[in-house]
Order: sequence, then structure tokens, then C-alpha cells
Amino acid sequence: MKTKMKLMMALKIWAVIYPSITIFLFLFGESLSIFPLYIRTLILTATLVPWMVFAGLPLLDKAIQSLTGNNKEK
Repeated sequence: MKTKMKLMMALKIWAVIYPSITIFLFLFGESLSIFPLYIRTLILTATLVPWMVFAGLPLLDKAIQSLTGNNKEK
């Protein structure tokens, strides 16, 4: 059971982070290309980690709950 929960969490994280990185790089990739890789990575992670934790994953969880009809509070 624990493995299934970990797999579901990994899939949810991927479902949020892949489009987020793609959109971020589409919008800002050219502007950031003047910086060294480590600075680009710092900017990318400093932006997307809070997005994932405070917005992306909670929104995905709400969407999944509404689709499955499982609206119980945690």
C-alpha cells in the first residue's frame, strides 16, 4: 500500500512540474540564457518549488477530489 501511495505522489508531482517547467522555460528561457547554468537553475527552483508546494499540488489534489467525488477534508 505504501508503494502505491509513493507512486501516486510521484505521478502527481510529475503532472505539475513537467508543464510548469515547460511554461517557465517557454516564457523566460531566452531571457535567462544570459546567466550561467547555476544561476538559471537557482531562479527556476526558487520560483517553481514554492509554486509546487503552495499552489500546483493543492490545485491538482482539489481537481482529483472533484473528479473522483472524494471531497473529504484532510
